[in-house]
Amino acid sequence: MELTEVFGSNVFNDKVMKERLPKEIYKALKETIEKGTPLRPDVADVVANAMKDWAIEKGATHYTHWFQPLTGITAEKHDSFISPAGDGSVILEFSGKQLIQGEPDASSFPSGGLRATFEARGYTAWDCTSPAFLKTDENGNVTFTIPTAFYSYNGEALDKKTPLLRSMSAVSKQALRVLRALKNATSMKVTATVGPEQEYFLVDKELYLERIDLMLTGRTMFGAPAPKGQELEDQYFGAIKDRVSDYMQDLNTELWKMGIMSKTQHNEVAPAQYEMAPIFATTNIATDHNQLVMETMQKVAFRHDLVCLLHEKPYAGINGSGKHNNWSLSTDDGINLLEPGNTPGENVQFLLFVSALLKAVDTHADILRATCAHAGNDHRLGANEAPPAIISIFMGEDLTEILEKISKGQKVSARGKQFVNVGVDTLPDIPKDNTDRNRTSPFAFTGNKFEFRTVGSAQSIAGPNVALNTIAAEALDEIATRLEKAKDKNAEAAAIIRETYKKHSRVIFNGNNYSEEWMKEAEKRGLPNVGNSVDALKAFVTDKALKLFQKYEVLSHKELHSRYDIYVEHYAKQINIEALTAIDMVKKQFLPAAIEYATFLADSIDSFKSVSVSAPVQVDLVKKLGSLLASSYKTLAKLEGAAAKAQAIADTVKKAESYRDNVVTAMQALRADIDALEMLVPRDMWPVPNYTDLLFKL
Repeated sequence: MELTEVFGSNVFNDKVMKERLPKEIYKALKETIEKGTPLRPDVADVVANAMKDWAIEKGATHYTHWFQPLTGITAEKHDSFISPAGDGSVILEFSGKQLIQGEPDASSFPSGGLRATFEARGYTAWDCTSPAFLKTDENGNVTFTIPTAFYSYNGEALDKKTPLLRSMSAVSKQALRVLRALKNATSMKVTATVGPEQEYFLVDKELYLERIDLMLTGRTMFGAPAPKGQELEDQYFGAIKDRVSDYMQDLNTELWKMGIMSKTQHNEVAPAQYEMAPIFATTNIATDHNQLVMETMQKVAFRHDLVCLLHEKPYAGINGSGKHNNWSLSTDDGINLLEPGNTPGENVQFLLFVSALLKAVDTHADILRATCAHAGNDHRLGANEAPPAIISIFMGEDLTEILEKISKGQKVSARGKQFVNVGVDTLPDIPKDNTDRNRTSPFAFTGNKFEFRTVGSAQSIAGPNVALNTIAAEALDEIATRLEKAKDKNAEAAAIIRETYKKHSRVIFNGNNYSEEWMKEAEKRGLPNVGNSVDALKAFVTDKALKLFQKYEVLSHKELHSRYDIYVEHYAKQINIEALTAIDMVKKQFLPAAIEYATFLADSIDSFKSVSVSAPVQVDLVKKLGSLLASSYKTLAKLEGAAAKAQAIADTVKKAESYRDNVVTAMQALRADIDALEMLVPRDMWPVPNYTDLLFKL
């Protein structure tokens, strides 16, 4: 089968709808999808029947309402299409009501107080703006999968999709106001679009199964560095190994079947690290697709006797993984509102939207930071491999210069198209982009979009995009209000651009975000630098945040507080799992192995003595082992005590703070001792695969 036939073959997409729905039904459904008009029950019944017939022809026996609870992963409950016929046989049915609404149990999902355990009722509602699709398991079982929102009996959002859809509506409304104030009457809708690049590691499955830390926490709790890391810079964009290439091809095929536009694949910086990037999609579809990407990456890896690691920091000492969230705004008539054009200095519309983002990010840097705050990302943010915890914007020299001149009332001269000449006659002159790229910036303008690089590799992109859409909506709201009142729109637009730059340019930084100089400079500028998740998450429940999300009807005060409680509690639970895993490994694997080796050495010393030969090497090794064993045993006791003390704390925030301040530090101290022991104990006596095995045996 050709690629064009494979792509979207498992999706009830627009092409399938045209083929299977009566024209009037198709037209009514498209109006619901594109304009938000209510879906009539008769339309839903016809659509549901067409979906059922298509899915059954493809081998489906069950359907599921697929949703995204606040666990950060997806959830599904499967129902078969069968109904009793009355004569002992069955018929296959799927009604419009079954399509539109489901009722999964809401009591066992995290709700942050929105639902009590005894209050079980929750609802799923069909999100018709994200196409339904088929999921096939390893045994060929096919399930018809319907993207849905998930909310409580009282209407509170219990998921990540509902606020995302609300935020998309908010930013569209305010962006349209700006466009209409600028006399752009052609656009009827503005859509936030996203292209989330996904980084990941692969490890041999057999080795993975010998590491309970990888199985239980997603990362190696212990591990001395391999003799080689990433210092030769030979992995990045290097030739892809055949085994990995086979995996990538299989992955692409599965993603393409589900309509996911997997476009780019390459080796990343660290050994055994890779990246996949899709083509842009609307934010809710991109979010759905990214959840499927992560799930499919892990599922397909098992076919190849591999395991896909999505944790932000599976290995110490080498790069971790992020998820680059490429965000933009596009109109229904094909205009990218962040496209500068050939003369950005004269493009008032572009400069206004860039100014809105400048204001939004500076005003709400704390909220953006909070959306990426979780235990896994704490290992990554601020390290010399990822954006720091300081949120700043990279604009590039040209765009910064334009904004600077406008702020000073200076004339902005249009530059002709620039080209890069590398001094080789046989190579063409390459058109030069209007900005360079800055891989150290957490929020970088990259030509016609902003790349939010702080997002963690394992997390849902829903939260960061809810925040981006909402803070952009607020800034655009203020701009639209000023333009609508102004008699001279051009003069007011210039004033807005000028004033915004003067007030918020402190957040622009085009240099090396990893440097110590920037840390000092950022402090002088008053930019927040929150280095841990427990403190970062507090931004969700400030008066500023509560007013923002309430005003644009994205999250109520109650919904926002619930998320804060859930994420803080999740942090504590994750660190507790890591602590218990570390304790288990040290007690049952590492200490016994080190003691066994020390005993072997002691016996060797006695054997040497029996023939009147000294054993200085063995004596020295035994002393070192003894010292590290004593230290690790003492540190182990501290970790056990710290974990028990933290677990006993009732207050959620204080519990998380105790895990951060006491448990994490105890784990780090214990790791230092165990990693030192690993360097002394022979490889064949060390109980788990080491970093050389994990990173290079692919």
